[in-house]
Amino acid sequence: MKTVIFYEKPGCINNTKQKAMLVAAGHEVIARNLLKTPWTAETLRPFFGELPVSEWFNYSAPRIKSGEIIPEQLDESTALELMVADPLLIRRPLMQVEEVLMVGFNLEKVEAQIGLRPIDNKPQDIETCPRSHATTPCKSPI
Repeated sequence: MKTVIFYEKPGCINNTKQKAMLVAAGHEVIARNLLKTPWTAETLRPFFGELPVSEWFNYSAPRIKSGEIIPEQLDESTALELMVADPLLIRRPLMQVEEVLMVGFNLEKVEAQIGLRPIDNKPQDIETCPRSHATTPCKSPI
């Protein structure tokens, strides 16, 4: 199948499920720590393709949840500057398969780009953090 470079937040419940789905589909997954990758605007921007800036963000990030950052009010260069400085803001996962770059884990898009095996009882939402309403956030892996 394919080799998937998978940028994740280590310990993220959904990233773990997403990697398992890719492996079950026969792909090789090379996991990398999204938070420790030395991003630049130039290396990060291609992952977002034609998506609007507001769809580049991880809405479970503390700075977004608190209202400090409002993605819908940002232009491209400001968004990239913020994400390079604070990778928790980046929507996860980022994936690279050969020359194909993707952000997020939309089942239909992943299936179309690289293929997934049919899954019984597909989860309705494999992207949104299941702890986003928890009173205690996940521990930072950094």
